[in-house]
Amino acid sequence: MLNLSRNARVVRQCARGFSASAVNAQKKSAVGFIGLGNMGGHMAANLAKHGHPLVVFDVNTAAVGRLQQLPDVRGAATPSEVASQVDVVITMLPSSPHVQSVYSAANGVFAGLRRGSLLIDTSTIDPTAARTVAAAAVSHGAAMIDAPVSGGVGGAEAGTLTFMVGGDAESFDRAKPLLQCMGKNIVHCGSAGNGQVVKVCNNLVLGISMIGVSEAMNLGISLGMDAKTLAGIFNTSSARCWSSDTYNPVPGVLPNVPASRGYAGGFGVDLMAKDLGLAVNAAEQIKAPLPLAAVALQLYNLLSAHGYGGKDFGSIYEFLKKQEKKSSS
Repeated sequence: MLNLSRNARVVRQCARGFSASAVNAQKKSAVGFIGLGNMGGHMAANLAKHGHPLVVFDVNTAAVGRLQQLPDVRGAATPSEVASQVDVVITMLPSSPHVQSVYSAANGVFAGLRRGSLLIDTSTIDPTAARTVAAAAVSHGAAMIDAPVSGGVGGAEAGTLTFMVGGDAESFDRAKPLLQCMGKNIVHCGSAGNGQVVKVCNNLVLGISMIGVSEAMNLGISLGMDAKTLAGIFNTSSARCWSSDTYNPVPGVLPNVPASRGYAGGFGVDLMAKDLGLAVNAAEQIKAPLPLAAVALQLYNLLSAHGYGGKDFGSIYEFLKKQEKKSSS
């Protein structure tokens, strides 16, 4: 006869052992995250939601406090303190000088770096600066990739960002599982700095196309067309583009976009001007002509001078509409 009680004990013991093994298998490695603004805060939160313990830093202590409401998130006093506690550090910062300072300052990432660490910079910066910082990382015994993103604040919150990655294949493969916690489209673009090259070119097209859509929508509406009808025709015809079908700059055409909430949130005019400036500067280094980019940069700088710097870059439509009213009055 089978010894049922003994078999039951064996099954329970095996189950407990399997359960413990499963928990250990699911335990994720800690990740450092520096830069918890509109983009970085959501990106870090998605890592936490995927089970990664976090060590975070931001000059805005309120941003750190908000993230610490999630399980297993610890704050750090400096970037070097972040780097000393983890094997992977992710940064999302406003500009090239910020990136260079966070990594190279006396209390920066390099000062506390563990040898063999992986550094992932998701900021949008000058490709030359990205390559300089990556070379410095190698000299400190670390690997580094540049992985700027596309998809905006909405994509950061939803975890659907596109990552454009520059760096060696081994570092890309190592970073990919983490990037997949924050995005849906992870593309290896080649060597260090190439992620930034792609991002600068992408935003060059985006900045120009938003101006084109805004001009055309303003013209059509001023000539008597219904805004939604006009946009609908654009979106099924040769004028179709992301600036029209996904992020239309005319209030009321699309719900849940910055144009329909007073151009609040989204991608700021000053940030678009920064990215176009990166494109223009990069083009000057290799003597590549960018006539439309130069004009677009002037327009976004003009918007900024008129108080639009913090508004979404689709506010170019509102600016053009106001200029038309001034001209007709």
